[in-house]
Amino acid sequence: MTKILLTGASGFIGSTFIKEYQEKYDIKEFSFLHDKLDTLNLLTTDVIIHLSALVHQMGGATFEEYYRVNVKQTVDLAKKAKNNGVNKFIFMSSVKVYGEESDFPYTESTLCLPQDDYGKSKLEAEKKLKELEDEYFQVVIIRTPIVYGYGVKANIKNLISLVEKVPFLPFGKIENRRSMIYVGNLCFIIDNIIDEKREGVFVVADEEVVSTTQLIEYISDTLGKKVYLFKLPFFASLLHLIKPSLYKRLFESLEVNSNFRKKLPYKMLDGIRYMIEGEK
Repeated sequence: MTKILLTGASGFIGSTFIKEYQEKYDIKEFSFLHDKLDTLNLLTTDVIIHLSALVHQMGGATFEEYYRVNVKQTVDLAKKAKNNGVNKFIFMSSVKVYGEESDFPYTESTLCLPQDDYGKSKLEAEKKLKELEDEYFQVVIIRTPIVYGYGVKANIKNLISLVEKVPFLPFGKIENRRSMIYVGNLCFIIDNIIDEKREGVFVVADEEVVSTTQLIEYISDTLGKKVYLFKLPFFASLLHLIKPSLYKRLFESLEVNSNFRKKLPYKMLDGIRYMIEGEK
């Protein structure tokens, strides 16, 4: 049985992976908050799945904080793993390494030009991990757009709450294109990478791409809520002026072209249902 060390086990990605694959793998958890790296024994570990990170902070965080968690802790763990004979290090990165919203889809070969400290820290960690790679120590980098699923927080949870409470919303006829990935599909990809001994950089997403309008319709249908979407003149321009970050998420595109060709087990509509209701 493959022995895995997983960081970030308390997050919704880590907890989902453990739930789905605890019978297949021997999974050991590690927390940078509660455990000490210098006492960690990795001599029998085959794979590390490194999910622990300081994610994008709406309230703000310093670059030093992002660097300490996303770069230094990552590299320290990877160096110890390499020195202890671990074969594979899977690093959860982000499409934020490319920058922000874009009119063209991101791919593995797109030039990385991160614009915020979170994206910069993820790209720096990627670079330092690749420097450690050799024929005995494989590094896998997974770049994700928004990951959604049961227990998700932040923006998509706020959107669900909005749809639950407000029957009239000025988000009709938005024609942007947004890629996302359901947590079950992401865990499937991690499992496949381990199974098939894949290595390299993977940009991953659900097969379906949606507009903000379509996403709200999916959410309202799942909730059984009747929501009337309309297009309000000048609303987009006003939002762009007073809240540009929110405007980008609602009206601009962030699409990826994934080269991960394995058939994913979940359609987006199923993933949204599971996100709201939980998997049965």
